[in-house]
Amino acid sequence: MKMTTRLTIYLFLILLSPTLLAAKLPKAAAVPGGIAIIPLGIESASAPIVKYNDKRVMVAPDPEQKNHWLAITGIPLSARKGKHQLVVETNPKQRIVSFEIKDKKYKTQHVTIKNKRQVNPTGEDLKRIAKEQEEIIASLAQWSESDTVNTAFVIPAKGRLSSPFGLRRYFNKEPRQPHSGIDIAAPEGTPIVAPADGTVITTGDYFFNGNTVFIDHGQGLVTMYCHMSKITVKTGDKVKQGEQIGAIGQTGRVTGPHLHWAVSINDARIDPGLFFDDLQKIANAR
Repeated sequence: MKMTTRLTIYLFLILLSPTLLAAKLPKAAAVPGGIAIIPLGIESASAPIVKYNDKRVMVAPDPEQKNHWLAITGIPLSARKGKHQLVVETNPKQRIVSFEIKDKKYKTQHVTIKNKRQVNPTGEDLKRIAKEQEEIIASLAQWSESDTVNTAFVIPAKGRLSSPFGLRRYFNKEPRQPHSGIDIAAPEGTPIVAPADGTVITTGDYFFNGNTVFIDHGQGLVTMYCHMSKITVKTGDKVKQGEQIGAIGQTGRVTGPHLHWAVSINDARIDPGLFFDDLQKIANAR
């Protein structure tokens, strides 16, 4: 084999390596619903254990310093501006790394829901919702060890971005929780694909979310897909980036066919747009 051919193959394999894929980090935005990327300031051949609000935090190699690490920290929408702290375990001691969260104001959205039970559920509905919430909360808090995590996402569906992240929402003039994902509106049956490799945590048909899939991508990075017309994966399936997991629908609490896509890091729902250079342009591409 010629030297140039061997070099070409070698470079191709490097480009496919998980380590290099993991080097494309999401955009930093230290605001509620954002991501703080924090240098830990310690030198170690192995990744340290980091916690924020008592939850494990994703850790990635610092591309600028060998054997140094970055904490990829999801910030809850409920977080207050000001100084926050990470706890870094450096056996046998712990150290504190501080970072600042800035304030951010999100827009308000008013939505009219024709099905009144989807705004004010009955007693039986509330029992169902409570049971489902336990499963949803557990899925979004999933943690699995992984040496590398691919954060170079692809868009899970093509369509119009109908509702951005973080909206302060009112259903039939009644206040509800902020919008903890993004909505991609498209015709029913439009394919939904995995944005990165992962494992299906669970699937289900939920009162508000309709047909839903949860995918674990490793180190506390979990994605959720709601209102699907059909689901083509099952619990425990290994999925590859770009593999179809279902199709857009209008199940659950909806006003039309769309995908509600949520991204969770260390059990904090964060803006999926931080994983893309221009989410609006990518979503609308045909």
